[in-house]
Amino acid sequence: MQSFLAMGGYAVYVWPAYSVFFIVLLIDWLAPLLRRRRLLRELRARMARQDARKERTNRPSAAST
Repeated sequence: MQSFLAMGGYAVYVWPAYSVFFIVLLIDWLAPLLRRRRLLRELRARMARQDARKERTNRPSAAST
């Protein structure tokens, strides 16, 4: 096991390369999920603003009665 972890003397280069690879893989997996959550949150907020605007325009004002 010791010789496997030493990677024939190249462990200083191999293990950081593996770690960078897995970090990039993790980011590549998480980025679309986080982007989807942000876009859905923005869309819900936009729809709520539009609904509020519709309610304001459809509600009769107190000055006209």
